[in-house]
Amino acid sequence: MTGIVYLVGAGPGDPGLITVKGLACLRQADIVVFDHLADARLVAEASPHAERISVPWQPDRQERINQILLEYARAGKTVVRLKGGDPFVFGRGGEETLFLAEHGIPFEIVPGVTAAVAVPAYAGIPLTHRGLASTIAIVTGHEDPAKPNSHIDWQALAAGIGTLVFYMGAKNLPSIVEHLIAHGKPAGTPVALIQWGTKPSQRTLVGTLADIVPRAQQAAFKPPVLIIVGDVVRLREQLNWFETKPLFGLRVLVTRSREQAGDLSGWLAAAGAEPVEVPLIRITDPDDWMPLDHVIDQLNTYDWLVFTSVNGVEKFFDRLFASGRDVRALSGLKIGVVGTATVERMRTYGTVADYHPVRFDADALVEGLGQSYTMRGARVLFPSADIARETVVTGLRALGAEVMPVVAYRTVSETTLPPAIMTMLEQGEIHVITFASPSTVKAFMHVIGESRALDLLSRVVVACMGPVTQQAAENAGMRVGIVPAEATIPALVHAIEEHYHASHRHRP
Repeated sequence: MTGIVYLVGAGPGDPGLITVKGLACLRQADIVVFDHLADARLVAEASPHAERISVPWQPDRQERINQILLEYARAGKTVVRLKGGDPFVFGRGGEETLFLAEHGIPFEIVPGVTAAVAVPAYAGIPLTHRGLASTIAIVTGHEDPAKPNSHIDWQALAAGIGTLVFYMGAKNLPSIVEHLIAHGKPAGTPVALIQWGTKPSQRTLVGTLADIVPRAQQAAFKPPVLIIVGDVVRLREQLNWFETKPLFGLRVLVTRSREQAGDLSGWLAAAGAEPVEVPLIRITDPDDWMPLDHVIDQLNTYDWLVFTSVNGVEKFFDRLFASGRDVRALSGLKIGVVGTATVERMRTYGTVADYHPVRFDADALVEGLGQSYTMRGARVLFPSADIARETVVTGLRALGAEVMPVVAYRTVSETTLPPAIMTMLEQGEIHVITFASPSTVKAFMHVIGESRALDLLSRVVVACMGPVTQQAAENAGMRVGIVPAEATIPALVHAIEEHYHASHRHRP
């Protein structure tokens, strides 16, 4: 049975610009074939079981891509060819689909947001605007300037088009400028060069046809660059929204587990930062479910159910439902939790916590339960990680409670760090590293080695989510620069913003 190939436009850089249909295709793919510029967060959206194939540039690259698509489609696989921007706008999508058609391979095109539209928008430049421009031309800037005859109608571009958008034109900028002026475009026409558009590393340089070439040389503007020519460039001064975000240009290392990294990355990206996910821990099932299943069978013998993490909540309810029970089995139990995220996750299961402290740590939970309830003689069930702190158990037992800790999940440290991440750290390309738990601190020190880790972190601002994690980091020898007032993701991101706003600190 022949498979199918989806040519999916990924957008120009920001992973949030992929279409709903494109994301759905990506998540159901058996094989994902992607370019080296594809955002890692987007590639990570593919199924854990999908095979990911990177196709870096090389002389026979297109031929190799065609053969990969053909081979896996003939094997009955669902293949996603993830392409930057839109597949049919300077993306060689036509070449790939013609090849597939010639070999009888079914395919579908999933259009993407092309750079010509998205990149100027992220630079605060509308392609059209009443009174300024009502026509647009999208042009390749990659044409060989040494060719005796250009395929581009420079006369039409210079005289009859309101806004010109040149793809891949950084190297040929002098030639582009020369042609436009020679064919009648006024030398004072505004020009914008946008590098790494829609990404937190975006840079925008504004000038005119008369001076943009020396400006670009002085600013060392190199590919990938989009060139915008036209009066609409003047609107950037008022409409520049992306590059003015509070964390724009900041690259933040997110060390949470893969399942939990997305929330923090989303908040960081919304503030303009570039999150770089490198999960240092994995959340896995216990070696044996029997102890948790056993206490679930005896829920009616407990007075309290206590959770200190979202993971504990999820694993507990997974086993509760697997046993054929539902939330009615919790009737008569009081529930205590730590953290607003844990409270919110409880609500998704149709349950409400009876007690959660204002301060988000286990010490506050024990203290609050002791002050608000009679814990002497109470039977407390505590589903948690295999490496959970002893605070809850020892603290509640000191209050006279009978506590039953049970492993609901395991926290496993990764043993290596991707080479690309190490390179970023060594070259000072990571500006902030976030730790959300003591286990991530421990894993970081173990993976890199204590002396090497502390040396690398001397050039990075360390941000810890909560005093417990802060203490673990300081005990490991780290200098902690950011700790939010509350141990929540929004508070952590806000604290990073405050850190870079205070004392006139400059963003990278």
